Formats: sequence, C-alpha cells, structure tokens
Amino acid sequence: MVKVRAARPAEAEDLTALVMRSKAHWGYDAAFLAACAPELRIRAEDVAARRVVVAENGRGEVLGVASLEGTAPRAELGLLFVEPSAVGQGVGRLLYRDVLRRAVELGVRRLVIDSDPHAAGFYRAMGAVAVVAAPAPEAGGTALVRFAAAPVPLADWARAWTGGGRAVHLGNVGEFNAQFADATLDREQRPAHHYACLAAFYSPHPAALVLPRPVPRGWTELVCRQLGWTGVEVYDGLLDADPGLADAVRARPALAAQLTGAGLPLVPWGRTRQFGRLAGLPWRPEELRYESKSAAHGLFGRILADGGHPRIVLPRQWRVDGRWAAARMLAARTRAGESTVVKSEHGVGGSGTTVLTPARVRAAGGAWAVLRRLPRGPLLVEEYVGFAASGAGEGPRDLTYDGFVDEAGHAHEVGGAVMEVADGCYRGATVGPGVVPAWAEKSLTAFGTAVGRELADSGYRGWFDVDFVADGAGRLAPTETNLRLTGPSIAFMVAARLDALRGAGHLVRIVDRVELGARLPEAQLDELCAALVRGCAELGAVFVPAIPTGAFEPAPWLGVLVAARSGEVLDAAEALVRAEAREVGAMFGPS
Repeated sequence: MVKVRAARPAEAEDLTALVMRSKAHWGYDAAFLAACAPELRIRAEDVAARRVVVAENGRGEVLGVASLEGTAPRAELGLLFVEPSAVGQGVGRLLYRDVLRRAVELGVRRLVIDSDPHAAGFYRAMGAVAVVAAPAPEAGGTALVRFAAAPVPLADWARAWTGGGRAVHLGNVGEFNAQFADATLDREQRPAHHYACLAAFYSPHPAALVLPRPVPRGWTELVCRQLGWTGVEVYDGLLDADPGLADAVRARPALAAQLTGAGLPLVPWGRTRQFGRLAGLPWRPEELRYESKSAAHGLFGRILADGGHPRIVLPRQWRVDGRWAAARMLAARTRAGESTVVKSEHGVGGSGTTVLTPARVRAAGGAWAVLRRLPRGPLLVEEYVGFAASGAGEGPRDLTYDGFVDEAGHAHEVGGAVMEVADGCYRGATVGPGVVPAWAEKSLTAFGTAVGRELADSGYRGWFDVDFVADGAGRLAPTETNLRLTGPSIAFMVAARLDALRGAGHLVRIVDRVELGARLPEAQLDELCAALVRGCAELGAVFVPAIPTGAFEPAPWLGVLVAARSGEVLDAAEALVRAEAREVGAMFGPS
C-alpha cells in the first residue's frame, strides 16, 4: 500500500534524481534536461521550507515527490513528480490530493500549478482549472500550462451530518417504503432494492455499505476510485425478498456487532422500527407523520398563517371519501377548465401523483375512466399550480430544499436544488452554486428552514426535503416533504466530497435512469463505465455510476452522477453518457 510521508533532508539528492527521471520520461533531450536541472533541484535545506512529501510503498521505496510552497491565502504546487515505473498506478493522484488537503489546513484558498504540457491532462482530471499558459523557466522549453484550484474544507453541514468522519450506510429503501403500505409502492420492493445502491453516497465518506442485493465488485471499486475512498467494506446480498434489511443484519449477530460497535454513525435511507432496534434508538412512528402529503400540506398552511413568506403560495387540497367523490370533483374542475393534481397519501419519486389537464381527462373518456386506472387507496385532490414563464419567474419549474435535524434537535440547512420532473415523476436533480435562480433562492431557503424548525419541534430526527413548484410569477408552491434521503441529497453528498477532494465549485447532477437498450454482463458494464469515466474526464467532468444493478433488468437502465464546474460541461457530460448508453444498446442488440 502506498502512503504519503514527510520527506527527509538526507533524501534530497535521491529525490532530485527521481524528479529528473520523471521529467525525462516525457522524451526531452539531454540539453533541455540540463537547462531544467537548477530549477528542479531539491536541496536539503529546501525539504522543510518547501513542505516536501514523498509517496512510499510498503517496501519503503519512494515512488513520487510533491511540494506545497508559499503562504496562505495563495500557494503553489512547486513539484509533483512520479517515478516512471510507477506512472499510472495512482501515485500522482495520491500526492495531489495530499497537497490539496494540506493546503486546506494551512488556510490556502488558491493553489497555483504551472504544469508541464504533458501533465496538463492529469491536472485537468484532478479538477484543476486551466488559467493561462505561463512562460516556461526552462530554456528552449514548451510553455507551461497554468492551472488553479480552490482548496476548501468539507462543507459545514457535511461535518455536522456525520461528525465530519466516516459512517456506516444502510440501504434500507425497501424497508422504509414498506412501513407505509401504500398501493403505489411495489410490494416486492424491486425498484427500492435497486435504489438501495445509493447507500454508497449517504455521507461524503463511507466506512461500510450494507445492501440488500448483490452489487458488481467493479462498481464499488470504480466509485471508490472516483471519490477517493479507501477501506470501504461492502456487505451485500443480505436479502432475497423481504424488505427488512435492518432485521437481516440483526439476524447476523457478528455483523450487527461489527457495524454498530465501531463507534461510527449508522446512516439509513430513512428511519424505521427495524432500524431503531438495530441502532438502539427509540422508535417514535409519529416522527414520520409529515411523510403524509396531507399532513405536510397542513404543516405548510400553519407556517404560512404567520404571514412571513410572501413569495410562497399554497395550492388548495381536498381529501376525498372514495372514488366517486373524487370523480365528481375532477369532473367539475374539468368542466371549469381547471387542471388538477391527484395524489396518493404516500409515494416515492412521484409515484401516485398524476397531473390531469381537462384535455387529458376528456381524451381518457372522462373523470371516472381516469380514476379507475389509478392505484387503489385514499386520494388527495389538489389545485394545479400553473406555470407561465415571465419576468423573474423564468427558469426551472421544480425545486427542492434539503436539510436535516441532528440528534440534538438542531435543524441544519444544506441547500436548494433543481429537479427534473416529467408528468409528476422525478427524473433527477442538479445541485451546486448558482443552480437555484436568484429570484427563488431567498424564499425557498427561508421556507425550507421554517419547515426544518417545525420538524425538529415535532420530534423528527434525520434528513428531510421540501419540494416546490414555481408558478412563473416568482412564487413557489410547496407540495410535499420527504423525511428520508432522496436523489438530491445524494447529489449534495457527492458535491461536498468532490469540493473537498478537487477544489470548490462543483455542480452535480443525479440522473435517475439512463436507458441502456441491452442487458449487460458485468464485464461489459465495467467497460462501459470505464469508457464513460475517460470520456467525461476529457470534457472536464466527473462520471460516477450510481445505480448499476438496473443494467441487469429485462428493460435495462443505469442511474448515474455527473459533475462539472459549469452547466455547459455538465449538460455535455450527460449527453455523452446517454449517447454511449445508446451505442451499447445498439452493439448488443435488443434485450
């Protein structure tokens, strides 16, 4: 195993030789290397002054060297060279990340890198941003490429979420859904077991993943490499059909003791009675009452009664007794030319939510014909918030606020995100600086914070979000709360990790489903993901496969995360992923 340690003054001569071998690796001639030598020399007295470190393998062999030079708030990556025989083994990546970590500790906020042109691709892949070409100090050499990075510590909210350390992630998505016994949720929880793969991202740095279904080993290795994780234990295949993952862990006393006895936070998708037994936490089912869409609507109304949120509007909502009553109300609204939202009391990802325009109702054969096709169970009828983009309201239609309540009852703000929603169904979300438009940010944050305080006072502990739709006039309408982790929360976790790992400013998009068009064996899935990592890196983006197990379904798909520092690059990365997925489908033929 390769580790980083401080260099020793007595090593200065040997380190200089390593630097020169590494420089020669790019094919420079002897005259050019001789001209470079004074600039690249490491003297014994420089080792401490230039903060020189080395990467060393288990046999004590030095494989690379790096230096962090200057003082806060601006510093330089003076050296980063790898022994030619170790190139491509992750040594440079390890050294660069160590420099970024130390820069954060020193209070550095801008790290400047003058890169050899041959190494420019490496720094770009590490997240540094090209600034200008700088004149090379070496006589007769090619101009260096100047990069800059913005070292930042892990976000305050992320440190508060798991105490800034590692955590055990429990993929109990099916277990959480099952406690509501809603007709819109699959009884076998097959989709939920796919979404349990998101357990990889429940915090910025997991110690262990506990999953109901087997996952490809190549997937976990790639995710760890992309996000700089080491030592992540994976416990998968714990369930055949029953959605009770926490009970499956408790049925294995040695595993339960290992996971709960390490002193690490145990993070679930959402709280359940079974999780409470496993974690030794009190179970209060009333904590989850605002998972109910009607209860959440009542909560929103109470908050708005205070009059402190002028840019928030609440759509009217009615709970109807039976399908005939719902049909009569829907028919009346259709005759009046009004669109309507019909909801189940619970549901995930938009399941159980249907938007019905008058044209759609008529095309289906009337209100009763529409309602007969919806899942059984209690229904809510809600006023549809229309969207006529104009003025300040131009922009995204669906937004969300994420936060959490810690065990002490303090509500923490995480941030806002823009969701992609089609016909009431969630398709993905984007987080990052500037994603939420300025006209919406203040009112979204203020209302989300108010909901967080109310949840804390009600006894709830854990992650939550508040979903909104925009009305096109600069106002937001809250539609529901989710008292669990969600797709946007996963994007926030990954953004926090990438910012700490690569420098500030990442936009992260989680894409719920990328259709593959062909079922893939594990080896071909690994090849596709490796190709997407390379292709996105060439664009200046990061690709992380989020849900791999859908690739083995009869109608195969893949959940993905892409990250970049601009919306244009983010869009290009998503387009690349979808195009490559289609190409794979064409190559392997129909499922």
